Formats: sequence, C-alpha cells, structure tokens
Amino acid sequence: MTSETPPKAEPCNCLALRQAARHVTRFYDQYLAASGLRTTQFSILAKLRWLGPLSINTLAKEMVMDRTTLGRNILPLEREGLIEIAKGSHDRRSKELRLSEAGRAKLRQASAGWAEAQACFEAAFGPARSLELRGILQAVSTTELAAANSANER
Repeated sequence: MTSETPPKAEPCNCLALRQAARHVTRFYDQYLAASGLRTTQFSILAKLRWLGPLSINTLAKEMVMDRTTLGRNILPLEREGLIEIAKGSHDRRSKELRLSEAGRAKLRQASAGWAEAQACFEAAFGPARSLELRGILQAVSTTELAAANSANER
C-alpha cells in the first residue's frame, strides 16, 4: 500500500451509534416541538419526575452525560422555571435539581408528543426489535469499556 492509498474503511461502532442517535433525536424533536422542549430537555424532566430530586452529579450519571454538558442543558430549564436548584436535603453543600410544578405541567404537555413519537418509532422499527434495541443500548451504556481496554492491552 502506498502513502496515497486510502486506508480500508472499517465499520466504526461509535460512528454508527452517533448517527443513529442523531437520526432518532431529530425524529423525536419533531414530535416534541409543539411543547417547546427538545429531546434532551424532555429526558431531564422525565428523569427528575421518575427519580425525584437529584444532585447534578447523580443526574449526569443517570443520563450518561458529562456534568458540564448537563449543566448547559439545565440552564434553559431553570430559566423557564421548569426545574429548581436548591441546597441538597442530605448535604447542604451540594445542590439538588427538582422538578417544579411548571416542569410537571410541561412534562405532561410534552408526553403526548413523546408517546406519538414512541408509537411511530415502534411501528416503523417493530415492537420486538425496539424492545431488543433498548436492551442492547442499555447494555452498551453500562458496559465498562475502560476495563475492556485494559484487558486488550495485556
């Protein structure tokens, strides 16, 4: 192979996941648009609704997000009064994110769009494959990839 020969194209798991995530996010965003929320904002509100008040670090871990990225995503939610940031109930030095009453109302409003997107996705992809996909993606997001890298280096 000469220096001018392009390398053989290899399938990239990361690229495939990112492309799928962008594709599905755009799809869900269309259904959530009427509520004024984007998919990530809806997910933050939903996590706070399901899990109750959480520290920023705990929510970042639940969302599998970098803390600073989460911080940027919660700013508009706080500005619009959809979440409240208060001192932690267990550790007064920490801060907890809480869903406000306005946030609960916005989540109820957006849930219809989300449910429609979910139903359309499952109609297009198939309910069984959708269930399997969620299981596989959950396994991917909980796999300790750093440990796999260490094993490969031995």
